[in-house]
Amino acid sequence: MKNDINKIVEELLNSFREGRISKEDAILKVKELYFEDIGFAKIDHHRLLRRDFPEVIYGDGKTPDQILEIAKKILKYSPVLLVTRTNMETYGLLKKDIENLEFNETSSIIYTPLGIPDDKLSEGITVICAGTSDISVAEEAAVTSYLMKNKVAKVYDIGIAGIHRLTSYKDELNRSNVIIAVAGMEGALPGVVSSMVNCPVIGVPTSKGYGSSFKGLSPLLTMLNSCSPGVVVVNIDNGFGAGYAAGIINRAIKREETD
Repeated sequence: MKNDINKIVEELLNSFREGRISKEDAILKVKELYFEDIGFAKIDHHRLLRRDFPEVIYGDGKTPDQILEIAKKILKYSPVLLVTRTNMETYGLLKKDIENLEFNETSSIIYTPLGIPDDKLSEGITVICAGTSDISVAEEAAVTSYLMKNKVAKVYDIGIAGIHRLTSYKDELNRSNVIIAVAGMEGALPGVVSSMVNCPVIGVPTSKGYGSSFKGLSPLLTMLNSCSPGVVVVNIDNGFGAGYAAGIINRAIKREETD
């Protein structure tokens, strides 16, 4: 794959050793791999080497043209592109220049599908949400974890107002290595789920709810004060952060299983 950064580094070293490029040119390439300054942004190409996942573009507040320029730079070294909090206008611009793009309208995410069969993806991550209104945040988490090479199980609309819906999935939840639980209103779902399973639960409070939920502050405090151990919490509506954390946890578990 031409934009696999590990192969690029290997080819760079071979080219210098064989005299096909000068030391000066090799140094310039190495500097670019560290980060690339394009004026309005400094793209951290080195992040892919450090974390095995490229820099992600947070779309809110950026123009479509800015996102396009950053995306093209990222794709020089990474086969994966992820743009969060974006829109159809930006997607329309990007797909004119970039092949193999998809837009998840529910989560407002632009991404490059992996092209890896489902049976080659790692199982172990389950994303659940309390209500249909929370699906947009849940999908942000699910797409992020998927791009980290995970086969993500999804169970939506199983809030505790009808707890029989949740308990009917007990077996599926107990097969998970990590669960992302997304909820608005009072935000009790992660604590309840944690009491049922023996894996980490990542709570994601959403801004969905009536006035006294204070745009997500109420579920955030509920999750932070969960009496069930094993719950960790990300910021309000931060599906991306939860999906990324779950991907790291599952990767570590899979690595331990193969050692």
